[in-house]
Amino acid sequence: MIRWIALLPAATLLVAAGDPATETKHVVEEGETLKGIANRAGVPETVIAEANGIAAPYPVKIGQTLIIPRQRTHTVKAGDTLSEIAERYGVPARDIALANGLDSIGTVKLGQKLIVPAVLPKRNPAAAPAEPWFDRPHDGKVILGWKRRPDGGGHAGLDFAVGTGDMVRAAAGGIVLSVGADASRWGKLVVIDHGNGWQSHYGELARTTVSVGDAVKAGERVGIGGQGGKAAQPEFHFEIRRGGKPVDPAPLLRLPGR
Repeated sequence: MIRWIALLPAATLLVAAGDPATETKHVVEEGETLKGIANRAGVPETVIAEANGIAAPYPVKIGQTLIIPRQRTHTVKAGDTLSEIAERYGVPARDIALANGLDSIGTVKLGQKLIVPAVLPKRNPAAAPAEPWFDRPHDGKVILGWKRRPDGGGHAGLDFAVGTGDMVRAAAGGIVLSVGADASRWGKLVVIDHGNGWQSHYGELARTTVSVGDAVKAGERVGIGGQGGKAAQPEFHFEIRRGGKPVDPAPLLRLPGR
């Protein structure tokens, strides 16, 4: 009896210890790294980093509480509607629509595989929002800059000159939300979600090299440059958006003169 009592606290500790494989929050313990936690959680390191506002090289501290966002997928079945799917997973319908590029009324199709994004806790509005660390997606010359008008028109990003076959890189780590073609303007297009309302868009690509749901790191190839879409020369169009609205990428990329 005495031996069982002596062993009980140790067993209790083993059960109570945080397991990133199932947690939505994890308290960092001695000797843990973000990479190790991510591996056990089955969630990409970059996704956890972005959700917690941690910049590369992703340091964590003992006792730090990490949010572990768990993105899921749902295959649309007969009778499913966006509102019913949203209620089932406890995720706002608008978030699902945005993650999947659905139309304004949220139309879903039988057999369609939807990304169900993780719901993160609301941040204190008085606190500064976590801002990803953006790097240049290409080293070419900026041939057309930000020229946004007060009415919302104009040029909403940067156009980089590229050589045919050049690598176009992710400006920051995140999850690929969309890979498709926009025949009316941007040609082959990649959209990456960086968490906390931040996205980056890569248009006029000759070829895309990622798929929806891929976790990418800053500097990882997302496409191949060329003369795509309506471009008159080899170039690619780059945008950064926050809360769905374009922002001037030049200051965020720390381009000369900014």
